Amino acid sequence: METIVTGVLLGGTYALVALGLTLQYGVARIMNLSSGETLVAACFIAFWLFTSYQVNPLWGLLIIAPIAFVVNWAIYMILLRPLVDRAKTQGMLEVDSILATFGLLFLFEGLMRRAFGGAYTSYAFLAERFEIFGRFYGLNRVVAFAAACVIAMALYLFLYRTRYGTAVRAVAVNPNSANLVGIDIARAAALSFALGGALTACGGALISTFYTFNASMGVVFTMKALIIVIMGGVGDVRGAVIAALILGVAETFVTGLIDPGLTLAATYALFTLVLLFRPQGIFGRQQA
Repeated sequence: METIVTGVLLGGTYALVALGLTLQYGVARIMNLSSGETLVAACFIAFWLFTSYQVNPLWGLLIIAPIAFVVNWAIYMILLRPLVDRAKTQGMLEVDSILATFGLLFLFEGLMRRAFGGAYTSYAFLAERFEIFGRFYGLNRVVAFAAACVIAMALYLFLYRTRYGTAVRAVAVNPNSANLVGIDIARAAALSFALGGALTACGGALISTFYTFNASMGVVFTMKALIIVIMGGVGDVRGAVIAALILGVAETFVTGLIDPGLTLAATYALFTLVLLFRPQGIFGRQQA
């Protein structure tokens, strides 16, 4: 039971990060390899706000999320929109976006190294025990999980209870058909990319409350988010959440019962099994 609860708490924060990449890849059709750097940058900003100005990381989300939204909107409009306009096929866009965001990965990592150095960083926030089913867990993990659930629910309500959210989901399913019914695909893609960046930053700020991080670990989170997105089904919010919980439990199980050094190996083994037996993901549609 302890392993499952710990895994669910971890998976909840993973889900928020994966939802960001789900919007960017599923709607904007941009494979953002610099997603992890957005997460790590949010970790450092949350750390800086907390240690320098005593800003609670939860309140810090009100600063971090808008900044991430604006930065990602600018990245899309300045760097990625020209790639979208010139791409003749979806495959061409994916290759171009991978190359462009791969370059951003190194740019952002270099800037963070310059600003914060290469050492591992952490800070003490709600470093207390919290009892669940007779076992004790870190209160910071529980609060991060609860905050991630609230943000994910807000995203769900936006996507499934608002008119513009329906338009975003329509673009994710079939951009050509969405265009035929008058949906502004370019605007929906820009909004989704920016919103995805804001969600990733929120996930980073929450993860920073219980995780030790440094400027070079963004690629690890990018790979985990990518695995979750593909496991859940590209563009599917429900699948991303379930896949994140599965990954969190799997990582916790391997860490606690086998060997912490095998965590990444177990993650990729799970990913390989999904590719072999259900390549479209948990909720993904089988290709015709």
